[in-house]
Amino acid sequence: MTDISLEEKYKSATGAVCRQGMFPFPVNDTTISIIKHAVGDNADELDFICAFNQKASQTLEELGSSCEFSAEEIDRLATSLAKKGLIFNQPNSAGIMVYRLLPLMLVGLMEYKFMEELKGDDEEKQLAELFQKLLDEVRDQVQANYDNLMPMLKSAPPTDRTVPARVTEDGKTIRIIPLDKTVEVPDEFILPSQSVDNIIDKFDEIAVGYCFCRQRRKVLGHSCAINAPVMNCFTFGKSARHTAAQGFTRMVTKEEAREIMMEAEEAGLVHKAFHPGSNVSRPETSICNCCKDCCDTLNLWRDGAFPLINSTYYLSVIDQDVCSGCGVCVERCPTDAIELNDNGTAERDEKSCFGCGICARFCPEEAISLKEGLRKVSVLPPRLRQSN
Repeated sequence: MTDISLEEKYKSATGAVCRQGMFPFPVNDTTISIIKHAVGDNADELDFICAFNQKASQTLEELGSSCEFSAEEIDRLATSLAKKGLIFNQPNSAGIMVYRLLPLMLVGLMEYKFMEELKGDDEEKQLAELFQKLLDEVRDQVQANYDNLMPMLKSAPPTDRTVPARVTEDGKTIRIIPLDKTVEVPDEFILPSQSVDNIIDKFDEIAVGYCFCRQRRKVLGHSCAINAPVMNCFTFGKSARHTAAQGFTRMVTKEEAREIMMEAEEAGLVHKAFHPGSNVSRPETSICNCCKDCCDTLNLWRDGAFPLINSTYYLSVIDQDVCSGCGVCVERCPTDAIELNDNGTAERDEKSCFGCGICARFCPEEAISLKEGLRKVSVLPPRLRQSN
């Protein structure tokens, strides 16, 4: 690849990155500019990225066949690109080092670049603006091809899993309505942890960084509407080792993790857990604590770019006889799944509820419970314009 121009290397490397992740992105001026900002004019790093064109995850031996770099050069390049948010370099369960090319987002370059402490420089702002431009372009493309894309987007796997709040604002346990035993559950299904405490208990290595959504929006000049705490983006196990090694996060104890999670819950944030390959039976890799105002997942859905696809084990249930119609749940619900009906009481739309328990936590009348039952919530983005 040494005979091609630097511009061609940028384009080829961008193509390799854009093919990663759940949603492929186009190779265009915006995505190429993002890679230019992330990598700089390091031709060797661009060539190394291109070595992942055919396979996203490779061992050192495999990379020896995919590129012309020596083992020492591979280690050097992977280390540099890991700190730039483009390579995940951690050993697998057998102790063999695996190098994986990360996507632009979900979860990759965008999240890692804005998970660390903000520098406040022009380069940071330019990168935030480029990512926003890309998201706007995706929204426009989805809206222009809405009918053709919706079947594919609707069938996509859940991007994350909601872990519910378990206590009310005054410390009482939220009432759980047990699963109806007549409901069939697949034999192979393993119920994932349903509280952040249980998730924390599973891991000896826990790291926390800044919320990349609130950070990126801050760089763009948007302050959080509820002034939510920012240091509460968690990674676990192998992901914790990786993010801490790159300086994106810092390691914390289980006690510190619980304190931070409680602060997030008190602020009304939603716990969203991520699993490898969206397989909820596998151990969690990370937890975001999301606010209604800043969360990229929620905003991309509301803005008409992506569907809201989530795995959950709960559904809110509102006791109409107890509800006073105060509207707290309507205001707090992150998916706008609750409205006041003609009788002035709260009514929940099952299709849009992802069982976060925020409504139950803040209901002053304790009129809301959580009903058990494995569900996939899939809400299409709004159609903002008609196709030509």
